[in-house]
This record gives sequence, structure tokens and C-alpha cells, in this order.
Amino acid sequence: MACQRCGFQFNCICDIEPQLQSTADFVLLTHSRERNKDTNTGVLMTRTLPSCRVEMWHRTEPPQALLNQLQNPHYQPWLVFPSDEQHPSMPLTLPIDNDRKILFIILDATWQEARKMVRKSPWLSQLPRIALTPQQTSTYALRRNQQDGNLCTCEVGIELLNQLHEHQQAQQLQSYYDRFINTYHADKSGHAK
Repeated sequence: MACQRCGFQFNCICDIEPQLQSTADFVLLTHSRERNKDTNTGVLMTRTLPSCRVEMWHRTEPPQALLNQLQNPHYQPWLVFPSDEQHPSMPLTLPIDNDRKILFIILDATWQEARKMVRKSPWLSQLPRIALTPQQTSTYALRRNQQDGNLCTCEVGIELLNQLHEHQQAQQLQSYYDRFINTYHADKSGHAK
């Protein structure tokens, strides 16, 4: 029987799950096709970061709770998405005062789906964009058609924690992610590690 939390049957990784803290809030704007995939790494963030939550993306019905949060002057929102001519990326600026909290919106979807989500959601185009330049190549290989230079959702979270200078939190999430990746194939093939 599979673990109810981590989903693995033979190689439960719950005993190494870190409890992290961050000065920022994270919203995973999740495509409906992504929600129940066992290859989704966004769940690693929601399990470990209390300041991370999921909002489901719908083309015709934007998540009202997120729209309300974007209007709150106590938040500085950032859409984590590559820039284009109309929407240049900006360097991450940390709030000077403690009255504003950074809010990262991460599109939790395949790259093809993420591009459609941005194109079909005009309310996202109003947000300042931060594009990541990862120091390492992605180690995510659980799906076909991965493109060079792209990161999975959890790797994006790790990069953002590093940009916030929360290096210890980033390292703990990296270790948890690495264990997830290493365990995935063995567990799905029915082998204990």
C-alpha cells in the first residue's frame, strides 16, 4: 500500500521531509492536468513550506483568493516566467521595509501548458516577471520532451530560495528533491532501495 503522504509504496521518504521557512509566500498556479501526476514536484514544496499553497488555474475563472492577494498592498508579487518583448524580466528586489512580503507565482505545468496559461490569462501579464538563470542544469528526467534550460517546479523553488539568500532552506529542499528523484524509479519498478 502506498504512503498517503509521499505516494511511494516501497521507499517512503517522509522521514527525511524537512520543515522549511521562508520570508516569501509561494503560490503554485497549477494546471488541472498537473494536479494528480505522480511526477509533479510542486508537492515537495507544499509539503515542506508552510508559506506555499496551490491555486488551480482555469482559463475563464481566475482564482479569486489569488486575485485578492495581488491587490493587497502588503505583497510584492512576481510571476516566475521568462520575459518577452512586451514583458521584460526584472531583477528581484527585496522589500526595503517589512510591510511588504514577496509573493512568487510559479506556474505548475508543463512548459507548453505554462505558455498557454500566460497567454490566456491577461491578469498574469500585469505582474512583474522574474526570469531565473539557473546555476545548474535540471536533474528532472521523469517526463519526456524536457527542454534544456527549463526547471521543474521544485527546482524553481530552490532557485528562488537561493535568490532570497535562504541558502540553508534551499539546500534542505534540494536534498529532499534529490531523494524524491532517486527514489521514484526504484519505487515505481517495485524495488526497495
